[in-house]
Amino acid sequence: MRYRLLGDTSVSVIGLGAMPLSIEGRPDEARALATVHAALDAGVTLLDTADSYHPPNGEPGENERLVARALAAYGGDRDAVLVATKGGRGRSADGGWTVDGRPEHLRRAAEDSARRLGLPAIGLYQLHKPDPAVPYAESLGALRELLDAGTIRLAGISNVDREQILLAREILGERLVSVQNRYAPAAREGEPELRLCAELGLAFLPWSPLGGISRSSLDGTSAQEADPHFGAFHRVARARGVSPQRVALAWLLARPGTVVPIPGASRPQTARDSAAAAELALTEQELAELGE
Repeated sequence: MRYRLLGDTSVSVIGLGAMPLSIEGRPDEARALATVHAALDAGVTLLDTADSYHPPNGEPGENERLVARALAAYGGDRDAVLVATKGGRGRSADGGWTVDGRPEHLRRAAEDSARRLGLPAIGLYQLHKPDPAVPYAESLGALRELLDAGTIRLAGISNVDREQILLAREILGERLVSVQNRYAPAAREGEPELRLCAELGLAFLPWSPLGGISRSSLDGTSAQEADPHFGAFHRVARARGVSPQRVALAWLLARPGTVVPIPGASRPQTARDSAAAAELALTEQELAELGE
């Protein structure tokens, strides 16, 4: 495993997005715990969760409690693991996603997350999404208060544009360490934000980093092979004898700046395959083909 810095904290270059373990279609408890443990055994030290990762009509924090149970039951080294969680979103009864960026809500949500995770301070707390009903500076001010109070150690933001990144840097200073936006081989709209993070020295954490590739089988055979977005990834994967998902993650790791993808997983096999991308070095020729 290789490592990169989030602020002053070293984390594995591949994280684990824990959301699939607690939302619709989630695995049973035994497989969920085995998936987290497989990631940890493979050298993953960044676990990404959120208080809103639960089924419709479920209880907030279900995924955080699962991550806490997985860590408590893990027999290996837990000291280097950074748990990153998020606040500011929720689930509606019909399965939709809500947003709440009020400072009072964020302060309470962070305190509840720390309690569920069993942590004296949350390692990385991320504002899940800007709330159009609340001035973004007010939501960011709540993160600054949480930092000052010691409830959280580092701050991140998610689902943001360039202007919001710059505002967050102005309000939070160097305690802002990361941006978590959607970015994948077939979803490159976040390129301006990725490059701004590289300029500012912020880590960029792509969510859903596999995009449509994640729906391909691990042996690289899929109807999506004909899709121009994915064909090159399958061709490189066949030549290397690895999965197209692994190639996609290796491509992300070669993007500018400090990129730390957080692919989701609901099976130990998938978690191990994603982690193995850390050791896959693509050639300049391969990167040029994939970049097209």
